[in-house]
Amino acid sequence: MLQRLFWIWLLLSFGAYNLFGQVVTGNLIESIEFEGLKKTKSSFLEDYILATPGTNPNDSLLQLDVQRLKNLTGIGQAAYRIDTLNGALKLVFDIEEVKTLLPIINFGGIQNNIWFRLGFTDINWMGRGQTLSSAYQYNDRLHSGIIYFRVPRIRGSPWGGSLSIMRWASREPLFFDEGTVNYDYTNTSFGFTTIRNFGYNRKLEAGGNFFIENYTKSEEQFLENPPGPDEATQPKILTKLEYAEDFINYHFFYLDGFSWQATGQNVYSTKDKVWFNSLILKGHQYLMLGKTSNFAFRQVLGISSNEDSPFAPFVADSYVNLRGVGNRIDRGTAQFVLNTEYRQTIFHNKWALQAVAFSDFCTWRNPGGQLEDLFDPDQFRLFVGGGIRLIYPKVYGAVLRIDYGVGVFDSESRGFVIGFGQYF
Repeated sequence: MLQRLFWIWLLLSFGAYNLFGQVVTGNLIESIEFEGLKKTKSSFLEDYILATPGTNPNDSLLQLDVQRLKNLTGIGQAAYRIDTLNGALKLVFDIEEVKTLLPIINFGGIQNNIWFRLGFTDINWMGRGQTLSSAYQYNDRLHSGIIYFRVPRIRGSPWGGSLSIMRWASREPLFFDEGTVNYDYTNTSFGFTTIRNFGYNRKLEAGGNFFIENYTKSEEQFLENPPGPDEATQPKILTKLEYAEDFINYHFFYLDGFSWQATGQNVYSTKDKVWFNSLILKGHQYLMLGKTSNFAFRQVLGISSNEDSPFAPFVADSYVNLRGVGNRIDRGTAQFVLNTEYRQTIFHNKWALQAVAFSDFCTWRNPGGQLEDLFDPDQFRLFVGGGIRLIYPKVYGAVLRIDYGVGVFDSESRGFVIGFGQYF
């Protein structure tokens, strides 16, 4: 009899504890709470976790929920614990938020072009992971501005959307047989998208954009009698379809995993009655080495309609793909880009400092050319260099970036690139 009672007691005792020694007594989760929230709404977080009242407190499931919470904008750190009261289980997620209402203070410069951007952005607006931003930019003595609003999920449903109003102005070099001609370019647009989420990691986004492009020949020219029209105005309608998968896990400013997206665009010129198409494939891969090192890779493959025109869509530019090359040094109708970074954290306390070594490679097809142009060594551009990142982890995306790149095939091409946020 005593032996039988001992085995019954042992069996019950074994079932009364989970892997961490927390009492579960075979009960189900009765309630879920989020502690530490200051801005984020608990109802928003509930849409991203798998655990629900009435389920078992499975550790692997809860660890997955913790990582999902850490991947959300506005959440810097998360952990879970199980409290018991009168035999009932309460699942508690301890949340550490980061600031997401940020000023936009971006600036940079290469030779003959100092620019800045001022505004604000909130990527956790209303505490529900929404984005609201507005900014003004001064570049090449030209004025730009944008207002953008995005809701990834509407009231927890799989549907979302975005709206944008923008005026973009820049100095654009266009390339003719006689040489390079500078144009002052403006793009005034109104756009929207509809988002359909498929689970947690996949989404499909479709939208449209009506915009008016204007090219005016600049007063500052390289040629004495520059070719090309003095002015061109083109109203256009853009439609876009984008599919994306994101399996990147966030650990403060360290990243691990991969993401990719495919974007197809169709542009119709209402003035010329001409269609223009493009397809862009983009991928990111991040690898953590230990606890203080990150490898980062970005690959971009783009192809578009191949008119022999100076208005080709893909550019080689310091702030886009080739650190140190300069501002808008060339254009193409197809492009392949490979960016690689090694990020090593030097110290991490309230602030963090990273040292970065990088290489940026790009090749493109000339307008009207052949796809073989992508494999022509004369089209290759390779820049290598190093830089630093000054990071404030308590603020989302608060990274001051300073890089210096040097051309491998043309050592005379070199320069600093300064900005906010990681390069990719």
